[in-house]
Amino acid sequence: MSAGWYGIPADAFEDLRQRTVFRLQELGEWTHTRYRNLVDPRLACSDPRYQHLYRRKTTWDLIRLSAAVCGIEFCYAAETAFVSPTLLKIGIPVLYMTLIWCLSPAIGFFLVPFLGSCSDRCGSWMGRRRPFILLLSIGIVFGLALVPHGSSLGYFLGDSLPEHINETIFLTNSTFFELDGDDEAFLAGGIRPIGIILTIVGVMALDLCADSCQSPARAYLLDVCLPEDHARGLSTFTAMAGLGGGLGYMLGAVHWEQTSWGAALGGQEASVFFIVLLIYLVCLTITITSFREMPRQMIEQLKAPTKSLAAESIFEPYDEGTATGNYDRLHHHRASLGNGNSIENELYSDLAPLHGTTDGEDLPVTLQDYLWSIVYMPASLRVLCLTNLCCWMSLVCYSLYFTDFVGQSVFGGDPTATRQSDGEARRLYEEGVRFGCWGMSIYSVSCSVYSSVIERLIFRLGAKKVYVGGQLIYSIGMFLMAITRNKFCVILFSATAGIMYSTLFTMPFFLVAHYHSSGLFDEEQPVSARAVMNKKHIRGLGTDVATVSSMVFLAQFILSSLNGTLVHITGSPTSTVVLSAVLSCCGAFAATKVTYVNL
Repeated sequence: MSAGWYGIPADAFEDLRQRTVFRLQELGEWTHTRYRNLVDPRLACSDPRYQHLYRRKTTWDLIRLSAAVCGIEFCYAAETAFVSPTLLKIGIPVLYMTLIWCLSPAIGFFLVPFLGSCSDRCGSWMGRRRPFILLLSIGIVFGLALVPHGSSLGYFLGDSLPEHINETIFLTNSTFFELDGDDEAFLAGGIRPIGIILTIVGVMALDLCADSCQSPARAYLLDVCLPEDHARGLSTFTAMAGLGGGLGYMLGAVHWEQTSWGAALGGQEASVFFIVLLIYLVCLTITITSFREMPRQMIEQLKAPTKSLAAESIFEPYDEGTATGNYDRLHHHRASLGNGNSIENELYSDLAPLHGTTDGEDLPVTLQDYLWSIVYMPASLRVLCLTNLCCWMSLVCYSLYFTDFVGQSVFGGDPTATRQSDGEARRLYEEGVRFGCWGMSIYSVSCSVYSSVIERLIFRLGAKKVYVGGQLIYSIGMFLMAITRNKFCVILFSATAGIMYSTLFTMPFFLVAHYHSSGLFDEEQPVSARAVMNKKHIRGLGTDVATVSSMVFLAQFILSSLNGTLVHITGSPTSTVVLSAVLSCCGAFAATKVTYVNL
């Protein structure tokens, strides 16, 4: 027996080495067997770089693919909680503050379908989706950096103060300059144009890019997953979104100004946006590096020799805004792959549509075709879009202006007050904004919880009762919140907003998919000569989903155009909550007219 290290026999090391090798071999065989069972044997690829496209995804895989939307929801949380207060505190009147929210949806309504079409045809070596995720992420990072520091940057870039005002500036908050003189004259004088413009540009970049980035992120998940994983994938996608929103609002509820780190960063808003920026970069990196996309050129090469099941199922991934082709053939293939009969399978398995038409030829859909599809849409889809528009308008009332409502109407604060002119009103407003973040955190959590049971509710109660009932519950909650204006009620009734949000993310798309699977649009008569001319172009599920989704841009544009005038006339942000309840009632009434096709 030879001596080993520190007197330990060498045979003991050899025995340990052999046992370790044996265990590693066992682990390798188990892993190989596990993934061999996950891979559909009918699908094969000779290129080892893309073998992951042919296997079922684990829960951890789906979490990695959904990490980006978690980061996006962190950005949404910071945006909805602090942008409106920030705009008010830098001196923008409420009448114009609400108009600023019109800018990004006005652009997004036309830009998002165009980006979706470009993404479908992207020939980058990185794939079709990740280049656009990265491009839009640049805008998100730019917005996160600019919104809390726009006013400070404006001052250093040339914004000046009136001579009659003491120019001693106290940078107690990165989004507001405290003065020793006449603060109202400072605010009304419009003497900080650069700072205001920079802040508005940051708001536009953050809002537009965050809205737009969700589409390629969702398409990326669907591209790299088998159709059988689409239900689980999008459920994970929604759950991660709820997690990001909930944690993001909790982050905003922490009083960062009382910490040394928060004071060093420049105040509450600057601290929150900096932390969100770091979190988003981490989430983005996790998603971007999760799975390799197959470049479009390789997809076309593999599709060219044959239109096999493998080519149609894998090499023709989800299109964000293109025609989907023959749905009877699609459902036949989905059924052959063993999809279940759950609601998610009926919806999400169709979200990986096939290119082409009934004759098998590709028909590229341009932005003009997309706009015509909105003008000449079937009656059932038009009613659904109207319902979705009312729903989004009611929810936007809550999400964009809720923290301002809590700060002013519940806590009695004043966003235009300063620590010199009325320090107590300023303190109450900031405290109300932080407290409102807890309410919005409850809203995100309730969305995640309700999303986990909405399928069973639809099976038990029917789609109509769930769609109408969700909006009525939200409407009642907003009415009671406006009447009571109590701290406890703010937290309690915020949960109804989560029910509304989950309903918005589920019901419209489930119904659209059901319309296509049931052939409803083929049965409806065209409403114009233009529709008759385009009858040969089968309506695509991707286009219809994009049309229904675009109602969020239209809702934000209409609401932002009107809400400032309403608040200016009534003199209270409580009118925003009342308007939210009224619009939800309108949405519930419109939902009674929606075609449910025996659901």
